Order: sequence, then structure tokens, then C-alpha cells
Amino acid sequence: MRAVRAQLGRPPRDTVGVAHRCPCGHPDVVATAPRLADGTPFPTLYYLTCPLAASAVGTLEAGGLMRRLTERLGADEDLAARYRAAHEAYLAARRRYGEVPEIEGVSAGGMPDRVKCLHVLVAHSLAVGEGVNPLGDEALAQLPDWWTDGPCVEAPPAEAALVEERDG
Repeated sequence: MRAVRAQLGRPPRDTVGVAHRCPCGHPDVVATAPRLADGTPFPTLYYLTCPLAASAVGTLEAGGLMRRLTERLGADEDLAARYRAAHEAYLAARRRYGEVPEIEGVSAGGMPDRVKCLHVLVAHSLAVGEGVNPLGDEALAQLPDWWTDGPCVEAPPAEAALVEERDG
């Protein structure tokens, strides 16, 4: 996890594996245990680690995308239903790493009612593939190719296996 440590500028906390790799080969999303070693419940299963991707997502957030997506959830029943399904998929994936009663029913990123953190939604879409989280997919589609100028950090890219297989 040297690349992830370099990306974060600190040791990763209770990582259970790499959930997605950037085209450059480095991890860009890790899966984190739902309960940290110190006992703290941690609802964020998929954590975006690449600073270039995180910066690009931050630009979308600063541009008001979270507000616009939240407004659309209130106006589009189909979108809201698909977002609720993404919430349920997130919870099911996290349960594979342990039950944590304190966060039961709590996913991340504002799901299922609002958009609170695009970083989480993008990480979810990267980890599980297109078609599961409609708002994560939409945000991801608006990002520039953050990897084209080279890797975000200098570290060996191939360090851990994917923690989940994508459907399709």
C-alpha cells in the first residue's frame, strides 16, 4: 500500500483492499473496513485515494454539481429510485466486511436522499462499475482524464488485488 500511503500523505486506515485502479496502474479507490481498529464505525466503504482524481471531483463540487444533483433527485422519481438502489448496493457490499450496528442503514455520500460528497459517489462508481450508482456515474463522466499527465505519486503500482469483481 505504498502508493496509497503516498497519495494520502499518511498510512491508510484499515484498508481491506484495492477496489479500483487508475489507468496508470496505481490504486485510486480502496475499500475500508466498516469498523476501524480503534473501534470507530466508518461508513465509507469506498475511499477515493488519488489526489488528482480527488482534486477534479472537488472542482465539480465547487461548481455546484452536488446541489444540482440533489435538486434532480427531488424532481425525478426514476433517478431517486435508482439512487436508493445504489444506497442498498453500497450497504450490502459493506456488510461483506462486517456488521456494525451503529451505522446500519447509513451508507455514504448523502445516499439515499441527497448528494453530500461526490468523492464517495465517484469512488462507488469506480469500484463497482457503471450502472450501479447513477449520480456517481454522472459525476465520473464529467471528470477530465486525471491520469493523462502521469501517475499522481511515484510508487510501484501493482501491490494488491481487487476486492470485488465487477458485474458485466
